[in-house]
Amino acid sequence: MGKIYVVGLGPGGVEQMTKRAYDALQECDVITGYHVYINLIKEEFKHKTLLANGMRKEVDRCKQTLEEALKGQTVAIISSGDAGVYGMAGIMCQVAADHPEIDIEVVPGITAACSGAAVLGAPLIADFCLISLSDLLTPWEKIERRLDCASKGDFCIALYNPSSHKRHDYLQKACDIMLKNQPGTIPAGIVRNIGREGQEYELTTLAELRDKKVDMFSTVIIGNSQSEIINGRIVTPRGYKLA
Repeated sequence: MGKIYVVGLGPGGVEQMTKRAYDALQECDVITGYHVYINLIKEEFKHKTLLANGMRKEVDRCKQTLEEALKGQTVAIISSGDAGVYGMAGIMCQVAADHPEIDIEVVPGITAACSGAAVLGAPLIADFCLISLSDLLTPWEKIERRLDCASKGDFCIALYNPSSHKRHDYLQKACDIMLKNQPGTIPAGIVRNIGREGQEYELTTLAELRDKKVDMFSTVIIGNSQSEIINGRIVTPRGYKLA
C-alpha cells in the first residue's frame, strides 16, 4: 500500500530542510508540488519522479498525489515553509478522506514567520499571530476583523501574502486598520526571498510600512508596543530583569 508524506521544505533550498524532511524525500518514489518549489529541490532529487504544476492547482496536485499513492508508491507532496501553516497538509487530508488505508505523514518545516524573524532579530519572542492577507479563500471582512483584534490585543503580527498584482493595496489597508489601535512608531520589518537567492530585508515602522512595496515572496513582521530596535535588530522583550 502506498504512503504520502506532506513535507515542509522550510524557507529555501535543501540546506534549510530538517533531516526528517530530507529523509522523507529520499524515501519517496514520486515528489509532487508547485513548480517553484520543485525547482528548489530538483537538482538534489533529480533521480526521483518529479511532478509539478502551477498556482491555484492545489486540489489537482493532491488528487495526483493520491493517485500515485494508490498505485502503491511512496509519494511526497511539498510546500515551502511548514506544510501545516498555509500549506498542503489540510487539503491533502481532505482529498484523501475516503482512503483511510493510505498512511499520511505530515513532516514539519520552518515557517516564514520564524525564518523571517531570525533575519530581523527577535521580533516574535512574545505572543504573536500569523495573518494571511490573501482573500482567495478567506473573505476580506474576516481578515479585517482579525487584523483589528490582533492589533487591539498588542500581538506581534506576521503577515503572509501581503500583496499581489490584484491585491496591490492590501498592505495599505491592513496598516490603516492596525494604526487605529497601535502607534505608527512600532518597529516593523520586511524580509524578501527568505533563505533563497536575493534575500534582503528592510527595517521600518508601522506608519511607513503602509507605503512600502511588497510581493508574494515577502513576509512582513510588525512588533508590539514593547518592541524596539537594538543594534539594527527588532527585539521584542519578554520582560526579563537584566540587572
